[in-house]
Amino acid sequence: MDAFLQSLKSFVDALGPTIMLPIIIFVVALILGAKPGKAFRAGVTIGVAFIGINLVIGLMWTSLSDVAQAIVTNTGIQRDVVDVGWPSAAAIAFGSSVGLWVIPIAILVNVVMLATRLTKTLNVDIWNFWHFAFIGSLVVAATGNLVYGLVAAALAAALALFLADWTAKAVQHFYGLPGISIPHLTSAPIVPIAIAVDWVIDKIPGLRDIDLDTENIRKKWGVFGEPVVLGLIIGLILGVIGYYNAEQPLVKILSTGMNLAAVMLLLPRMVQILMEGLIPVSEAAREFMQKRASDREIDIGLDSAILIGHPAAIASALVLVPIAILLSIILPGNRVILFADLAVIPFVVAMTAPLMRGNVLRMIIAGAVTLTIGFYIATAMAPLFTSAAVASGFPIPEGAVQITSIADGFMWPPALFVGLVKLLGGILGLAVIFLLLAVAMYFYKKHTTAWEVAAGAPMPETDVEAAA
Repeated sequence: MDAFLQSLKSFVDALGPTIMLPIIIFVVALILGAKPGKAFRAGVTIGVAFIGINLVIGLMWTSLSDVAQAIVTNTGIQRDVVDVGWPSAAAIAFGSSVGLWVIPIAILVNVVMLATRLTKTLNVDIWNFWHFAFIGSLVVAATGNLVYGLVAAALAAALALFLADWTAKAVQHFYGLPGISIPHLTSAPIVPIAIAVDWVIDKIPGLRDIDLDTENIRKKWGVFGEPVVLGLIIGLILGVIGYYNAEQPLVKILSTGMNLAAVMLLLPRMVQILMEGLIPVSEAAREFMQKRASDREIDIGLDSAILIGHPAAIASALVLVPIAILLSIILPGNRVILFADLAVIPFVVAMTAPLMRGNVLRMIIAGAVTLTIGFYIATAMAPLFTSAAVASGFPIPEGAVQITSIADGFMWPPALFVGLVKLLGGILGLAVIFLLLAVAMYFYKKHTTAWEVAAGAPMPETDVEAAA
């Protein structure tokens, strides 16, 4: 069995998401009744789109990592917990004892929940199952028990499906992605925090009246409000902060500005290509369910990379980069220094856009609150994160006592799982997590519309008419 799981893991690792996803989309589209030609073209188009998205994200990653390192060098801050980035976290997760089992476990959880109508999301984002393995590996590090880690991974997969269902209507409406949901545990966990932040902002006179969505910015600022020019301006500002005392500062500042301008322009174009491939699949899914169960919807669960092309997501994330570095300096008790994962911030804040109607200021505030909480989560979780890394054979960077990442070291789901398991013991802690998830799903099913509107979905027309 271990040999089979190792072969499956090696196969997925070797293909990577840009090859694996088109294959999965092709097979799913055929199962849903799409014609082979349409299914094949959809899979290839989606694969090409993700290659493009990853290339643009790579450009953003390089630009932000370089400027962040320069800013950190300029400030002279020293911390003993080093951000090693999500690729390292994924390697740790898939390299752990839980990583071997996570793909069949997550697929089984999804199939069972679909069959029992506990979810409407078909999660095809297999590469990102590492988030579930990551939580499981932390539980193993905390308890020394593999079974507890496997159960934790299964519960994490169920949690991701619940969050995807809850936020699906909001994502579909705001981002124009029919039939899509986001079961991504770097992105969806911000939604409860954003709801609380949005509620507080609505209570503050003056602040609640500021509307900085990208359309308003464009109208007020003219050409300077265009996404490409906004990216240039933010990039130039970041470049000045990072490179004012570097060799050839003007070249580096201008290069940072142009790179981020390119990101602001190219990411939305890549998402448009992705949608071209997704539309036939979502149509096939809709027809499939209408023939067999007209009262059911099926959403295709994808990586939140399809969201970050929106100008509000990128703009708020770029502003949050220097804010995040500042927070790492001023927060008392923080031991984390950010570096490799600053390019993940767009993934963290993207799900706040539907709730906050693309208001960049509100998204920045919600992101800052989430990162503030995340610094303390990461500081507390760093010993376990490091233990899981050592157990997976991951080399600790020179000069780092402990390691973390924004994804998922800053997120509340891993902290909740580990905290309850350590506080209550393995079995009881996992039972409480199961109970909490069951209660949340019960109330979501009972008050679906209210929950979805709270996450940013539009009010149904009947409710709008009644309110009028």
